[in-house]
Amino acid sequence: MLTLAITLSSPDGLSTAEATARLKSYGHNIIESKRRNSPFKLLLQQFQNVLIITLLIATALSAVLGHGLESIAIAVIVVFAVLLGFIQEYKAEKAIEALQDMAAPRARVRRDRVDKFVNAADIVPGDILLLNVGDRVAADCRLLHSNNLRTNEASLTGESLPSEKDAVAIIPKDAVPGDRKTMVFAGTSISYGRASAIVVSTAMQTEFGKIASMLLSVETEKTPLQKNLDNVGSVLARMAFAIVLIIVTLGVIRGQSFIEMLIFGIALAVAVVPEALPAVVTISLALGVQRMVKRHALMRRLPVVETLGSTSVICSDKTGTLTRDEMTVRALYTSGTLIEVSGSGYLPEGSFTVQGGGPLPETLHELLLAGALCNDAGIFKNQEGAWQADGDPTEAALLVLARKAGLDEHDLQSRYRRMDEQPFSSETKRMVTLHQYDDTVKAIIKGAPEVLLADCNSVLIGHDLLRLDESMKEELLKQADAFGKKALRVLAIAVKAVPTLDTSTEGTTFLGLAGMIDPPRFEAAKAVQQCIAAGIRPVMITGDHPLTAEAISRELGILGNGKVVTGSMLQMMSNEELSSQAGSISVFARVSPQHKLRIVEALQKNGEVVAMTGDGVNDAPALKKADIGISMGITGTDVSKEASAMMLTDDNFASIVAAVEEGRGIYDNIKKYLTYLLSSNFGELGLMACATLMGLPLPLSAVQLLYVNLATDGLPALALAVDPAEAGIMLRRPTDPKKGIFTLRD
Repeated sequence: MLTLAITLSSPDGLSTAEATARLKSYGHNIIESKRRNSPFKLLLQQFQNVLIITLLIATALSAVLGHGLESIAIAVIVVFAVLLGFIQEYKAEKAIEALQDMAAPRARVRRDRVDKFVNAADIVPGDILLLNVGDRVAADCRLLHSNNLRTNEASLTGESLPSEKDAVAIIPKDAVPGDRKTMVFAGTSISYGRASAIVVSTAMQTEFGKIASMLLSVETEKTPLQKNLDNVGSVLARMAFAIVLIIVTLGVIRGQSFIEMLIFGIALAVAVVPEALPAVVTISLALGVQRMVKRHALMRRLPVVETLGSTSVICSDKTGTLTRDEMTVRALYTSGTLIEVSGSGYLPEGSFTVQGGGPLPETLHELLLAGALCNDAGIFKNQEGAWQADGDPTEAALLVLARKAGLDEHDLQSRYRRMDEQPFSSETKRMVTLHQYDDTVKAIIKGAPEVLLADCNSVLIGHDLLRLDESMKEELLKQADAFGKKALRVLAIAVKAVPTLDTSTEGTTFLGLAGMIDPPRFEAAKAVQQCIAAGIRPVMITGDHPLTAEAISRELGILGNGKVVTGSMLQMMSNEELSSQAGSISVFARVSPQHKLRIVEALQKNGEVVAMTGDGVNDAPALKKADIGISMGITGTDVSKEASAMMLTDDNFASIVAAVEEGRGIYDNIKKYLTYLLSSNFGELGLMACATLMGLPLPLSAVQLLYVNLATDGLPALALAVDPAEAGIMLRRPTDPKKGIFTLRD
């Protein structure tokens, strides 16, 4: 094999000496991480803030003037703000550590012609890995031999369905990881079958390593509110300095004491600064976080809460966020009749309706019975009372389908005992089970329509067994294609009376077709419309097939008249082309982690405030780069959670919209507080300035000025932090982050 030659290896594996030499050359198979800042350095960084420095001056001045209570109050505010910033930054660097935890601890390799276990960190390119069910893959490998191999790549690609692998498949050069059938990847696991594979990439050269590199290179920016408050702080600090200079200069010219005027000038300057601002911001954010928890949104980084109010684009994954992540049969075709099936997800409730009206065909019972028997899955109620699948989602959908017709799989399996079986394989593309019917033994076959139809010579129409000619087969294949164009995953089901399990399925009787899909969540379509009404553009980014992405996005109202852009199409675009087109693209399919990061960067380059959802390791770089990274609390990996700023406890897109509403209310409250406080403080400033310029006695002494300032900046202003959101807040456009916190209109 070419891969063996390229890696200078052999089917017998490397020798111990060669493995040792390569370990020195390539290094250990571990994910690297940058050196974290020391806690002390992070703490010092919190004081590099104009507002904090000004408040420290106010604290010192209050202490000098003998106002210990006021000095303590301001100091508490400073400590509170500094500790909050320190805690947030200390938590922000853990995504790489979570990625390291996903590495396999040990792996079975072939060295010196002997199969043995070694530490995964000692794996090198050219090693032969031996993989079985349950194993975690230690490095990126090219398959040498595979037997019915399926891998769980949800942590890497974000797709929950097992990925079928084939050592002899022909793969396009530009295929994304989810389409590379001849490869298995580090951090994924074997869910079915076994294989031998040769290591081609280790450590930072693996797909996981590339994601880690992107995480290291992504810098987290300040939120729009933080930038606005920094600007306000800078303006106020410059004004404070100018006030001190003017007051001191005028006082000295008029023959007043320099020290007296300096103290008064500093007091007046401090009066301009809203001392309680950090406390009000923190309290507003903290109260908002509590309300968000009740609406299934858990904030991991407090300052990002208000950014939700400025969100202009929400980039959402499809599986589990916009959809239920529960395969559901939506259509059946049997006896020449198209049947629509209602109901969604694993809840076994729904009905069967013949398209165009009419009675249900008699073969429907046989079709549902066969689908439930040729099945290794299970469905059950969990502790919360929700229906859940155990096993392959496609097979679980067939069990739910049978239950909708009153057929319980446990009763069926007891009555029609399974005698033998032939598991599904990528070579045969079918699964066969042998069952004892009343007086006969029947084989039930389930698989790809084109494969089963090639072996069928009859079809069941009502109670009659008719010959299946080529024209009928062509008609059935057209119906399967029609299902496929609706993004339905199609399974054909057939039956054959045989005494024993026959590896050949020739002479089988065709029963029908089942078309299934992972359906949208009930509340997702409404949430999408709420986004659009609020001036927020929803964008779907998925690793799934373009047809599936198009069907779901149309149903939810995301696609509109746009087109689906695939990862391969993205690969051909320059960054400038992507930026110019990003505003008109609403659906991306078959994308890689690099593509997701590029999409977020392109939208941000256009001035958008981007919220990005994700649950897999592949989403982590884009989650970290986005203005608001949103991970999934139920299905999300530790890596995605650590890279995110917000976590959905119900994995529901609708919860994002609820969080946006809270974010807008919080931004409004902070703006109200600043409006109230600055108008009060500038009133004091104007009064004092006029008195000084006109040579009149000062209306307030330095002590009185600080006392009034503390009284008006304190509890009365804090009341605005708990003000409820205004009606219709979700019917206006997002706050423009390019504009300051105040505009001419304000």
